[in-house]
Amino acid sequence: MGVSLFMGGGTTPSRAVVQIAGHAWRMRPGPMHRSLARGAGLQPLLLRFTQALITQMTQAAVCNRHHAVEQQVCRWLLFALDRMPSSEIAMTQERIANLLGVRREGVTEAAGKLQAAGVIEYSRGRIRVIERAQLESSVCECYAVVKGEYDRLLPALRPATGGLPPAGRS
Repeated sequence: MGVSLFMGGGTTPSRAVVQIAGHAWRMRPGPMHRSLARGAGLQPLLLRFTQALITQMTQAAVCNRHHAVEQQVCRWLLFALDRMPSSEIAMTQERIANLLGVRREGVTEAAGKLQAAGVIEYSRGRIRVIERAQLESSVCECYAVVKGEYDRLLPALRPATGGLPPAGRS
């Protein structure tokens, strides 16, 4: 959120919805404009983040069009894990389906296959990834493309876990 503010648009017709528990920061427009006017490193950082975010959005569109629901679920789980301090995600299959724009039954089937393969455990809105390496081998190339861009453009923000920065929430 806030891309339109530092890009000069002033307002945005969208709103943010927190999908997974974690931390968020809020900065009012005044301090943001003052920080940008000082010419500090904030603007280049925000521009690099925007470039990575655009890559994430375009790759998600490609993935959603061309890859199987199971691969999309794997991609989403890996992105979520990259932003989490643990291997457990509180999220319903219905919510994942809504985020991916697919039918809940498709997510249920994909999660069932992953659970049967011992990759995840799923119970009552809680997903625990047991075998991340297997999850990574099941995902399409879209995950690596986006992760590579975040790592390239924002290396200083990469958490100790090696994942995406928290600001890159999907």
